[in-house]
Amino acid sequence: MTQLSAASLGQSPLSNGHLGTDSASLAAVSSLLALRADRERLALSLEALACIGRVPSGAVRRLAFSDEDRAARALVQGWMEEAGMAVRIDAAGNLIGRYGGLDPTAPVLATGSHIDTVPEGGHYDGALGVLAGLEVVRVLAEHNQRLQHPLELIVFADEESTMVGCKSLVGRASDDPSTYTTALGVPIQEGLASIGGSWEERASARRAPGEIAAFVELHVEQGGVLEAVGKDIGVVEGVVGQQRYTISVSGQANHAGTTPMGMRRDALTTAAQIILAVEDMALHFPGDPVATVGKLQVWPNAANIVPGRVEFTLDMRDLSHSVIDHMRAHLERKIENIAVASRTRIAMTPQFVVDPSPADPMVQALITESCQQLGLSHTHLPSRASHDSQELGRLTAMGMIFVPSRDGVSHSADEYTTPEQCEQGVNVLLQTLIRLDASLSGS
Repeated sequence: MTQLSAASLGQSPLSNGHLGTDSASLAAVSSLLALRADRERLALSLEALACIGRVPSGAVRRLAFSDEDRAARALVQGWMEEAGMAVRIDAAGNLIGRYGGLDPTAPVLATGSHIDTVPEGGHYDGALGVLAGLEVVRVLAEHNQRLQHPLELIVFADEESTMVGCKSLVGRASDDPSTYTTALGVPIQEGLASIGGSWEERASARRAPGEIAAFVELHVEQGGVLEAVGKDIGVVEGVVGQQRYTISVSGQANHAGTTPMGMRRDALTTAAQIILAVEDMALHFPGDPVATVGKLQVWPNAANIVPGRVEFTLDMRDLSHSVIDHMRAHLERKIENIAVASRTRIAMTPQFVVDPSPADPMVQALITESCQQLGLSHTHLPSRASHDSQELGRLTAMGMIFVPSRDGVSHSADEYTTPEQCEQGVNVLLQTLIRLDASLSGS
């Protein structure tokens, strides 16, 4: 991963978070920093996009590779072109708009997100990040302004299921089509072809190291932290890593009436001990981890039979890979003791591991400076949900900006972020990209 540093910024006007003293550079950057998003235009665009796939509940169903997904992509592509962007679709199905820079040879600054949804999605998840990037370009274009670097807006393909778009772009996508499960159930080859991509040529979507100077994504928080602490903006420290396991407990099924309590090998009460141990571990472990048991199955699952077998999932997340590893080791020791005491057999089988993706410190610093200059309160926090930024951070310097989600609700018809909050997020994105551009240009 490329990481920006004070050294890489050199004598730029934004080194160490401050504008330089060169009068021409200061005037040029100051002029750009005076630009602001159009709240009404942004709100109208969000509403127009939300109309595609809207269901009676008010939620949005815009599954990747569906008719609705294609219609939404066509709408956004038209908006990109109207804003003066050159548009293409890469082999991984990513819709990419490019707004040329004053230095056409410079690496691009990129932003974006996704517009596909879960089956009952909201209006803002992913969509705000895409339309925020569009609004940045619209603001620059209407004021006849360009950054030194070309600016790319990327609509990533199928974020909600396979993440084939962002994974292919960074060269981390599987070459086995059977490993992709799309929401529609269509083969990934067919899905990509339906949106202008090509499975056979997918490798061509990979971007070379250094081709993207930095990637910044605006997203709704999808949680309640910002609202709880009363902050306008979240400066994301990184996207957490995940380890997921299946834990199975094997006891002995027996008659609920005739088996005395002391003679039981109850798989369910044993599982309950493990589940409580998971909660206690996450609450008291150093750092700020989370751990969840989200799916549980019981056999034979009858009212008058002592459960003989239980299987459940364990999901652990933290910004530190070592914290998750230590949690796993701690829980394995705990499970050994529980198994002996309950006279059961307990197995912990890995499902998958995803490494953390830290946000670049200098990008975080420029997001923070942008908040300060705009008079917006902010706090630093991790993203515990996966985003396209998670993969982009493995290729280039990455940053994320969060705006509040009302009541912490997302993936729902009740998902809501006010027009003012959306506008604030776009202004932070705009300012951050301008500061990045000036920093990396040394202008």
